[in-house]
Amino acid sequence: MSYAAKDFSFLLGMQGFSDTLLKNHFTLYQGYVANTNKVMEELNGLLKEGKQGTPEFAELKRRFGWEFNGMRLHELYFGNLGGNGDPGKAPNLLKRVAAQFGNVDLCTKDFQATATMRGIGWVILYEDLESGVLFNQWINEHDVGHPAGANPVLVLDVFEHAFMTDYGLKRADYIAAFMKNLKWEVAEQRLT
Repeated sequence: MSYAAKDFSFLLGMQGFSDTLLKNHFTLYQGYVANTNKVMEELNGLLKEGKQGTPEFAELKRRFGWEFNGMRLHELYFGNLGGNGDPGKAPNLLKRVAAQFGNVDLCTKDFQATATMRGIGWVILYEDLESGVLFNQWINEHDVGHPAGANPVLVLDVFEHAFMTDYGLKRADYIAAFMKNLKWEVAEQRLT
């Protein structure tokens, strides 16, 4: 089985994101899809050849997490964009956020504060599948730091490629544009 890149061209023309930035970002995402397929193919070949005990196999196994999560996190990120930033379109999520954080503004403030921390990576609003607790988490790398048993609900890319073309070093302005284009209803659909 192989993965096919999803078409996110419907995001072109979105306010706060230039088409140049988005097209470059789509190309990066498509690379993750291609590399996920390539790593899977190479792993299967090594396995069929009985070379599963080799350093090449081990390195590809490690690399798979990077490529797969790079693919999937970009899909989640692009998937929760293209809206009008109205949290009212996610009433169940808002109810849960309010019960836990006190109100939506406090959850959003925590999410944005996490996103403006120094470094590169991802900010993800997770749902703990066992307890239902929602929490914002910083992830440095695609394949490291994801809490076990947690479901990504809202995903923000804070690697430089996501904003430097349009915002330079003004990450807070990029985050504000992200929030204005957030498709809250998609985040709500991701809840279990």
